[in-house]
Amino acid sequence: MVPRRVVNRLSGTGLQAAGESKLRFMVFTKRLREGVRRGEITCSVRFWMHPHVRVGARYPMGEGAIEIDSIELIGFPDITPELARESGFLGVLDLLKVAKHGRSEKIYLVRFHYVRPRGKRVGR
Repeated sequence: MVPRRVVNRLSGTGLQAAGESKLRFMVFTKRLREGVRRGEITCSVRFWMHPHVRVGARYPMGEGAIEIDSIELIGFPDITPELARESGFLGVLDLLKVAKHGRSEKIYLVRFHYVRPRGKRVGR
């Protein structure tokens, strides 16, 4: 069971795999979240030791969810200005400032789509 304070702190800001024994997250920086919700951002470059999400899984994000379409191991030459912009950044340096931290040298390209929340029921 995840402590309530952790879930509350993360709700609306990141992704948590439901039913996983280990917590796995894919957190988006605040400035990217609206672009993800609108469907303008559909991929993310991640520096991880190993994938933290799995293809086909859905992870909550705000009111809706993110569904992972693919995960691909890529190299530095694959991080182009076009890919950086597709990921919601101004360019490669902007992307690297946010994405590159920690010890990992493995780079993953995660493609996803936003799943809008279902309509809320009226009445009980």
